[in-house]
Amino acid sequence: MPIPVISVAQMREWEKANWAAGLTEAGVIRRVGKVLAPRALQLTQPGSLILILAGKGHNGDDARAAREHLSDRQVELLDVTAPEMDLPKLAAALVRRPALVVDGLFGIGLNRPLDEPWVKFITRVNQARLPVLAVDVPSGLDADTGATFGAAIEASVTLTIGAPKQGLLCPAAWPFVGRLEVASEVGLIPCPLRGELSWTLAEDFTGFPPARPVAGHKGSFGHLGMLAGSVGYHGAAVLAARAAQRAQPGLSTLFTHEPAYHAIASQLQAVMVKPWDATVKVPDDFSALLIGPGLAAADLPDEMKLVTRKLWRDLRQPVIVDATALDWLPLGPVPRKAIRVLTPHPGEAARLRLSTPQQVQADRPHALREISKRYNDCWVVLKGHQTLIGRSAGEIFVNPSGNPHLAQGGSGDVLAGFIAGLLAQPALQADAGQTLRYAVWQHGAAADMLQARRTNWIIEDLLPEIGQARP
Repeated sequence: MPIPVISVAQMREWEKANWAAGLTEAGVIRRVGKVLAPRALQLTQPGSLILILAGKGHNGDDARAAREHLSDRQVELLDVTAPEMDLPKLAAALVRRPALVVDGLFGIGLNRPLDEPWVKFITRVNQARLPVLAVDVPSGLDADTGATFGAAIEASVTLTIGAPKQGLLCPAAWPFVGRLEVASEVGLIPCPLRGELSWTLAEDFTGFPPARPVAGHKGSFGHLGMLAGSVGYHGAAVLAARAAQRAQPGLSTLFTHEPAYHAIASQLQAVMVKPWDATVKVPDDFSALLIGPGLAAADLPDEMKLVTRKLWRDLRQPVIVDATALDWLPLGPVPRKAIRVLTPHPGEAARLRLSTPQQVQADRPHALREISKRYNDCWVVLKGHQTLIGRSAGEIFVNPSGNPHLAQGGSGDVLAGFIAGLLAQPALQADAGQTLRYAVWQHGAAADMLQARRTNWIIEDLLPEIGQARP
């Protein structure tokens, strides 16, 4: 199940509950070392040099505990207690260009500005531009606010212990945190606390989606309708349609602006493609509708925008709106219990809430809540690093998968299509939140699998990968 994003005070409360339950600090430290070591191995090769920087607190103990599990690596341990005196030792170690630096200098207990020797020490680590695996929190970072205490380690990966700390999710912290991962299985009792944000785990999707009934047929798995594509933007419609196919709805029909019809229809086979005009009516058998990918041409008819508003207001089936069509939506009620989904990036989110992208990024959960309230408690997938999924109330889920190489044109079209292809299936409409979380996780996981194999992949490469990841 998802785990809560918590404050430092809550982490301390959880720790006390563990000690009261009979666990010991020494036992937990040993388990953290066993979890930390495999991640260090994944980031290096046999025979690689790993430099462990260990402070005098429990964060340093965690880092030291990994050493015995790194038997096929060269490991150099630098116990750092007096940074001014240890700086020459650090410089000598960095000259040897270790394949990985394990940062165990400071943990969540740091609560005051660093003095000048520590600032110099951390700055020297950062200047080496080496891959860094931070234990629990990058040293020098405030785990509550995401600010630095004068300097902070710039990690490639942060493996936080137990549960994510709220400061690690702040945009100001992202350059220091790198990829945030959670070591949730270190022997602690289940976290008794809850917060506004919950961190998604791959295990949340064990057994999801459910197995299809053996006697199922096309009619069992829905009919997705799409309104997408215009001249100059036909590729967005094709990407969305192909991603929808990967979700395997029973049928898919795409309506497109007539001047783009031939460019789109010639690239799709199983998807039925039809030119759109003002007389077209949405078939009654559509089980979900996607509107938006590639609808950016300047000559789109006003009738298309009017139809979008009407469908948003009146259709009882799920409606997913993406890209340019987000700007066409009306305020006001929709049918009771109807599923409505918006998938904005920060710039689009700013327009939806009449603000700026900077304001959206400054407090992403608040921006999501406001957009959902403004559009009648719809679901919002606020895209970007650590994509958020939620509504005006209840849990907001943070997605852990994906990487910066998703920042390519067409990425959002693939996500919108995959979401729509899933929500077209009646069995996956019962828990729309779970379906949305699964779609976003699969989208990011597909990018992670690609990045692990090659560095020059393109968005079209996502299509055969999306849906392949297993918890």
